[in-house]
Amino acid sequence: MPSMTTDQVLKELADLEDPKILAVNRKHGDDHAVNLTTLRAVAKRLKTQHDLAVELWATDDSAARLLALLICRPKAFTPDELDAMLRQTRTPKVHDWLVSYVVKKSPHAEELRTAWLADSAPEVAAAGWALTTERVEKRPEGLDLEGLLSTIESEMSAAPERLQWAMNHCLAQIGISHAEQRARAIGVGERLGVLRDYPTPPNCTSPYAPVWIAEIVRRREEQG
Repeated sequence: MPSMTTDQVLKELADLEDPKILAVNRKHGDDHAVNLTTLRAVAKRLKTQHDLAVELWATDDSAARLLALLICRPKAFTPDELDAMLRQTRTPKVHDWLVSYVVKKSPHAEELRTAWLADSAPEVAAAGWALTTERVEKRPEGLDLEGLLSTIESEMSAAPERLQWAMNHCLAQIGISHAEQRARAIGVGERLGVLRDYPTPPNCTSPYAPVWIAEIVRRREEQG
């Protein structure tokens, strides 16, 4: 299809805005008003357009940024560019998509993971923990799982919400993926009690790590 300008894309996104979607998203700290399935359809039509993605990101509009993350070339960003983008994120969904769809595909992911883990900004550290969780599950070689559990045990309770969630996910993934660390991971979760009373809808798994670990391990064992 003919390429679109940034202004044309912004106009299309504005036309797709739905106040009801915005109201729901605001409850989760997000501020985009475009249905994500519709947004993905726009991205599929536009295909990869890295220069356009960079321009859309620069608008600071959340829907435009989400679209940018779908049409960019993850490997085209430098470490400094990705670090700056992370620090510019204002909402959970943009943060999640940046880490999941772009940084995880970057050749600089490990360099950024180690730098972000040690960062004093909670949102940045949360990204470091998200990348660590990915490694715990898929590429654990070289990771100090005992050290990660010790850090989680000493820091997770007092961590700000977003960082706490990321650390809790890592705790659960260690227990799920590494049987030799499972008892300790469950013990850490029980001692800290983080998210123990989190309201969980029916048919959903609790984010409380001991329950989360037990449930996923049970499912995997049933599947053989």
